[in-house]
This record gives sequence, structure tokens and C-alpha cells, in this order.
Amino acid sequence: MTESDAAGLTRFLTLADVAEVLNISTHQAYGLVRSGELPAIKVGGNGSWRIERQVLEGFIEGKYEEARRAQLWLQAEYADVTEFSLDRRDR
Repeated sequence: MTESDAAGLTRFLTLADVAEVLNISTHQAYGLVRSGELPAIKVGGNGSWRIERQVLEGFIEGKYEEARRAQLWLQAEYADVTEFSLDRRDR
């Protein structure tokens, strides 16, 4: 089996795989899929959910970006409060 063949075999992840990568329960992974936050497809006769590895990586990157923006927002709020307090004392 070539490297590209092996990569093709791992293109799609199960909910259990996603749960393991994210260190959450399978139920929580299912919730992410059902809410549409984590795009997935149903395959097979019983409709098992599958998530593309690249989609999961994009999801993780998006979460890091959300955290980064939230931290910047908090830093900006604290900076504004300090500046506002100093402005009032100067008057």
C-alpha cells in the first residue's frame, strides 16, 4: 500500500475518532455534528456519521482563532477601562 492509499483510508473519521482527537465524549461529538458546528456526512446503510480529517483540522483551527479573538477582546476591554479611569483622574 502506498502512502497516498493510506492517506485515503484515513480521510474520513468516525464520531468516536473525532471524540478521541478532541478529548470529548462521543455524545458531545455527535452534538457538534447535529448542531452543524462540525460538518459531517452520513454514509452506509445505517447512516453512520463521517467527518473529513481536513474538516476536523479546520474546525480545530477555527476554535483556536475564536480563542485568540476572545483574548484580544478581553485585553482591549481592560485597556479601555484603565485608560478611561486615568482620563477621569486627570480632570
